[in-house]
Amino acid sequence: MKKIVIIVAIVAIGAIQSVTAQTTRYETDSTCGCDILYIDGIQTTRDGVRYGFKRDDGSVVAPNKYLHVGEFKGGYCRVWLEDTLCGILSASGEEVVPCLYDNADLPSCGRVLVVKNGRYGFSDLHGNLVIPTIYSHAYNFSNNRAAVTIIIDSFFYQDTFIDTLGNLLFSTHYETAMPFSDGYAPVKKYERWGLIDTLGHTVLPTVYENITFPEKGIVFAGNADGMALYSLTNLKSAVQKTEPVYFAVTAPSDNRVGVTRDGKQGFLDLQGREVIPCIYDEIGLFRQGRTMVRQGKNFGIIDTLGRIILPIEYEDKTSKGYKYVYHDSLALVERDGLLGYVDLDGQIVIPLRFKQAYHFSQGLAPVLFNGHWGYINTHGDIYMPFIFDIASPFQWGRAEVYFQGRRHKIDLEGHCLSNCNGIISFR
Repeated sequence: MKKIVIIVAIVAIGAIQSVTAQTTRYETDSTCGCDILYIDGIQTTRDGVRYGFKRDDGSVVAPNKYLHVGEFKGGYCRVWLEDTLCGILSASGEEVVPCLYDNADLPSCGRVLVVKNGRYGFSDLHGNLVIPTIYSHAYNFSNNRAAVTIIIDSFFYQDTFIDTLGNLLFSTHYETAMPFSDGYAPVKKYERWGLIDTLGHTVLPTVYENITFPEKGIVFAGNADGMALYSLTNLKSAVQKTEPVYFAVTAPSDNRVGVTRDGKQGFLDLQGREVIPCIYDEIGLFRQGRTMVRQGKNFGIIDTLGRIILPIEYEDKTSKGYKYVYHDSLALVERDGLLGYVDLDGQIVIPLRFKQAYHFSQGLAPVLFNGHWGYINTHGDIYMPFIFDIASPFQWGRAEVYFQGRRHKIDLEGHCLSNCNGIISFR
């Protein structure tokens, strides 16, 4: 019997969801050349237009009765009997939330956000609607609190927070309330933003035109002229660490947050010190202690102390990427229309000789040489010959290639997995 996997992706309705780590792997069914995707040992199955699930040993988790299915995450999966009959399936095959709702989200804090007839509520993991669908809008639970929109009358709505039993937590209502993250939630009153903690205490007063969501113990707040960085290490209040002259442009990475000041970009540490001055026209996120920077049309790489790792004299004219970002400890760089790779010290370890190239992924990179694509390893050795019309980076141990005008899927060993017509391997 042919084994075919089709996963239908549906956008989640909640903003935050807590899921545990999962094991994902591919296998190949030689009878059809199909990829089989297993998540935590569970495979999606199909019969006509209906989907189900089974385990590694072939035992059925759920029969092929669902019109749409998502992927298992943290032991749960969203399933639809019909377009407006959504529920939650557990890894044991139990519909812990029956397919009665227009939409449902993955569990968080033991609750499942559900929608029925345009109203939001919450079910538990036994199928009980513990918080009725009475809210105009709701976010998923985080920190055992959920931001919800209460209908006051036909014209007036207010936001507040509830606990996992549906009890109102605070007497204060807001124009807008966002989900808690790391113990803090942005709230808005009279067109001004502030910040509260999980007890409803004011951490930043609602006096700011703009506020970023707190992350890694910091938040930016200010107005159109500039924002200040505030430290949230003191649980009862936020401590201002900078003047309101910055705007955040990147999320924190390697204890650095990218900012712009006076039209130029640089980095602050999480204490608000400008450890890398705002002298660049563009910056990236730190990865392996390195990040891309641009001045004018020239690109380079710096470390977390601002030291130049790769001189700012390189280009970005070709369309492939990601350049100047480290993958497998190598970064793709370009100069004079040719591409190659540098190591973490900025040394060229794979010469700039390729017309087109991608970043490394799973130890291999597709590159274009003499008019054809092939794959090289991190030492620069040819791993698969330059025979492809098109080649893509590997993901989950699979890559898509075009050979003599035909599309194929290959694994990391170069074995042909689909549309092979007698081809066993491309190595």
